[in-house]
Amino acid sequence: MNYKETLDFLFAQLPMYQRVGKAAYKADLETTLALDKYFQHPHKAYKTIHIGGTNGKGSVSHCIASILQEAGYKVGLYTSPHLKDFRERIRINGEMISEQAVVDFVGQHQQIIQSLQPSFFEMSVAMAFDYFKKEEIDIAIMEVGMGGRLDSTNIISPLISAITNIGLDHTAFLGNSLDKIAYEKAGIIKKDVPLIIGQSHTQTAPVFKAVAKEKETNIVFADQNFEISTATFSIDEKQIFQIYKDEQLVYKDLKLDLLGSYQQKNIITVLACVEQLQKQGVSITTKHLYDGLENVVNNTGLLGRWQHLGYNPRIVCDTGHNLDGMIMLVEQIQNTPHDQLHFVLGMVNDKDHEAVLDILPKKASYYFTKASIPRSLNENTLQEMAQKHGLNGKTYHSVDKALEAAKKNASDNDLIFIGGSTFIVADILENIN
Repeated sequence: MNYKETLDFLFAQLPMYQRVGKAAYKADLETTLALDKYFQHPHKAYKTIHIGGTNGKGSVSHCIASILQEAGYKVGLYTSPHLKDFRERIRINGEMISEQAVVDFVGQHQQIIQSLQPSFFEMSVAMAFDYFKKEEIDIAIMEVGMGGRLDSTNIISPLISAITNIGLDHTAFLGNSLDKIAYEKAGIIKKDVPLIIGQSHTQTAPVFKAVAKEKETNIVFADQNFEISTATFSIDEKQIFQIYKDEQLVYKDLKLDLLGSYQQKNIITVLACVEQLQKQGVSITTKHLYDGLENVVNNTGLLGRWQHLGYNPRIVCDTGHNLDGMIMLVEQIQNTPHDQLHFVLGMVNDKDHEAVLDILPKKASYYFTKASIPRSLNENTLQEMAQKHGLNGKTYHSVDKALEAAKKNASDNDLIFIGGSTFIVADILENIN
């Protein structure tokens, strides 16, 4: 099989949450452990870092990877979902796994794949573990897919575990309250492995403290240690932070090439993680930190985080999709100078649509559309729901048609925002390229 045939085989044979939703979810680690035994526990051959949470875990993972690369380490990075190419999920020092390596993995292990019938996610995690071992990496950053306790990444013994924040997402699987979701995500907490919590919350902090005490490990709340006094933008389109700890300026003019204002929350999580990694003997200097954060996109290939796609009019896309994520995006949209807002919007069918639609700007022109996956909410259904919240616009059967219409209607000083779903962004990046 060639690369395309290999992916077609995997898509056809394995249930994929990214495409079909609930049918792909497995509420146990049985298959993951069987795969791990078959591959002879490859993740034990290198050090690991575990990053979970509702929002921000992808950005935090990429930031830490970039810093470690600047420090001279050979860094594996596993994230999900992918936007344009499956290979985005598995990288070493920013380079995606080769097409041939994917083909060889599936070809050599097709029998066990067909025998165990893992989910697409279980198979991709096993591929990452195996690939990282073969390539003799120094350290791997493993991003949790969903939840934590039953996630396929949760068989590692990491140097540190981090949970960025807790929000209401994947409630059908993780629970319908913040404390229930926190409990599932706290499943990555392990004995004697330092724990970093990015954002403290009155409902979730007691859950994390209780599990950390049970697991006999230290817990650090990043937002109680670090504070960003000011955040500005440089002429070369980077964010500049002044970061304090114990009322002392500890990081002056810290630059980040990710432009989302929500990255302020992620950066303090990254800094807390770096501190703990240094205590674990990982060699990271201040220069490595500064260079890494200034070059996250170049070093790791991160896509879809307040990513500029054009100017005059300004065109921006972002993968934020749940309520917490969209609240922060709406705030940034409002703080971005523009005359008229054109919103290319699509959602998947298993999210809390009403809550998100309720907070979207009423004065925008909407272009309702759907992504090219089975989980997409029909654009006409989305339009009907949106109208009940005072959001008006026309429907388009594809994301590129929606963007095309927005461009025709927009003036030079307008803003076109594309989002509502990770897969809307995936489609637009695929079409643009």
